Amino acid sequence: MPTIVIEGPKLNVEKKRELVKKIYEIASDIYGIGHIVILIKENSPENVGINGKLLIDRKK
Repeated sequence: MPTIVIEGPKLNVEKKRELVKKIYEIASDIYGIGHIVILIKENSPENVGINGKLLIDRKK
């Protein structure tokens, strides 16, 4: 059974439902199976670094 991991910023529950539904639909069509696990890992801006700077500091 495929497992898809998505890492990104925090989302509200409705957006998570939409994301999981759409990714499931595409992945199940491509794999040709109905059992797919999708994990959402949320990362807050203070836990993400880009080009040597925390994301939270880039917004200032």
